[in-house]
Amino acid sequence: MSIDSIDLIAQQLSIRPTQVEAVAALLAEGATIPFIARYRKEATGSLDEIAVGAIRDRIDQLRELDDRRAVILKSLAQNGHLTDELQAAVTAAETMAVLEDLYLPFRPKRRTRAMAAREKGLEPLARAIFEQRGADPETAAAGFVDSEKGMETIQDALAGARDIIAEMINEDAAARTRLRDYFWKNAQIVSKVSSGMETTGAKFRDYFDWQEPAARAPSHRVLAMRRGEREDVLTLSWLPPEAEALGLLEAMFLTGTGADSEQVRMAVHDAYRRLLSRSLETELRLAVKEHAEADAIRVFAENLRELLLAPPLGPRRVLAVDPGF
Repeated sequence: MSIDSIDLIAQQLSIRPTQVEAVAALLAEGATIPFIARYRKEATGSLDEIAVGAIRDRIDQLRELDDRRAVILKSLAQNGHLTDELQAAVTAAETMAVLEDLYLPFRPKRRTRAMAAREKGLEPLARAIFEQRGADPETAAAGFVDSEKGMETIQDALAGARDIIAEMINEDAAARTRLRDYFWKNAQIVSKVSSGMETTGAKFRDYFDWQEPAARAPSHRVLAMRRGEREDVLTLSWLPPEAEALGLLEAMFLTGTGADSEQVRMAVHDAYRRLLSRSLETELRLAVKEHAEADAIRVFAENLRELLLAPPLGPRRVLAVDPGF
């Protein structure tokens, strides 16, 4: 395990690097979490089962991240996409989300509207509009009208160019990072009852018309709402205010006020509504679910511990117990 990984885990868990290194070595030797916590306190600095388990989980996550990083670098190299700048960015990525954002423009994907537009030769038009140098987009698009390629009008050509621009925005790693952070901080879980399920799903009545910030939703409510969704009683959305999200993207990609910038603005809105919001909502759902499940397990473990350590006969004093009685 690298020194950087050890330091990263130590920083994330607020413990000493030597403690992480000791636990990693013991785990590599096949020691179990209870064994390490109970019988290797001198090596770990008296870390308990929870801390040792957290170190193990982070080691597994970093190992998975490194494995995925290796696959991505190999794929980029084999397909001729790997530049020094891209390699440095992939190597420095500390989360799976950032890693996948960097790989997204090069990852094999199903056929998209942007692919169809590129096949019709519209990429030069899209890039010219995206540069926003003040040229009239309709005049530029006139040269791309071709009935044989399915572009009967100037508007057909502009629509295809916007599809390409929307995909470029969706695949921009910086935009995804900023928007992901915005989602985490501002997304609201909105729960509504499905039509006709008011009686059947009465046990979920508390969530028939419910809204709260996703970042602050308690684990028990998250799990209850997801259960209601699985049973088709509730319909959930996990989105931030759209106007603010669009404003964030417009600030990143609009550089002018002309007709070409208006085409880019339309592409920004399409990219958010059709691509980015769906992708990031799925990410947020999964991340909140995993956090809620981990928190529920922690609470259950604490309650079980209290139950197991409770006096067996309540307030009664016990001198001794004969196990053979």
